[in-house]
Amino acid sequence: MKPKIYIDGSEGTTGLRINERFADRDDIEIIRIDPDKRKDPEERKKFINESDITFLCLPDAASIEAVSLIEKDNDHTVIIDASTAHRTEPDWAYGLPELGSEFREKIAKSNRIAVPGCYASGFLMDVYPLVKEGFIGTDYPVCVNALSGYSGAGKKAIALYEAEDKSNDLYAPRMYALSQKHKHLKEMKAIAGLDREPLFVPVVDDYYCGMIVTFPIYTHLLKKKVSPEDMHKAISEFFEGEQFVKVMPFGSEEEMNNFFNANDYAGRDDAKIYVTGNEDRILVSSIFDNLGKGASGAAIQCMNIRLGFPEEKGLNLA
Repeated sequence: MKPKIYIDGSEGTTGLRINERFADRDDIEIIRIDPDKRKDPEERKKFINESDITFLCLPDAASIEAVSLIEKDNDHTVIIDASTAHRTEPDWAYGLPELGSEFREKIAKSNRIAVPGCYASGFLMDVYPLVKEGFIGTDYPVCVNALSGYSGAGKKAIALYEAEDKSNDLYAPRMYALSQKHKHLKEMKAIAGLDREPLFVPVVDDYYCGMIVTFPIYTHLLKKKVSPEDMHKAISEFFEGEQFVKVMPFGSEEEMNNFFNANDYAGRDDAKIYVTGNEDRILVSSIFDNLGKGASGAAIQCMNIRLGFPEEKGLNLA
């Protein structure tokens, strides 16, 4: 029988993108709630418990409520949660399998999977290998900069950016999370194993989707001082064989006239990493679609792993 898939929150940006990626799939069955009852707890409970996979594309409180609707004797429904609610819960698998075999194996076996935040995905692709391989200590003063399209800001922000009479300030890049309390910081620290939350400087700009996350490094603060070439080699080896994370050839930024476009991977479900800089200062930059590898694409990749399907099934890697 085909696995039954229910999307709780199918009207949001992530839910809509998941639906789009399921459009041509005949190996699953989508079960759809009556639109008039999509906020009815009893109706949602029925669909969640009927499903083999439920995607939660909801605010945190609603995701927590959805999990509470699972019946005690239900041991078959797999929850894939795209909210922030469960990303640092130890009993939940963290949905970034490229971080190591233990991450992929936990996703394959778990009935509770938390999809990473979009910024956190880029951050961890940049930082996690360097912690794991002993280049930076857990006490390193991590700072990360990021630029994203406005699609990750939610339906209200999207409406503001796409309004015909939008205000002039929306045409320029806007830095936010000035209080250093961005909701992705908790998982950045926890999953990377850092001693403290990083300094995080996110910027939203007037384009729809695509993201670049950059980790700047002072080499004299590393546990072992290395060249950009050495770091590129280490990160390449860490992600070797991963089809969703491509480490670009060293020096290939010259093919882009030494400019990076944050929306270069818009519409795709994979990511690419560049290592640039010099002997004193190195930049590790990940580029991907905040709605793809940063949200819906990652959620479907996790579903594919959990169901034993090819990871790339129904996803765009080209």
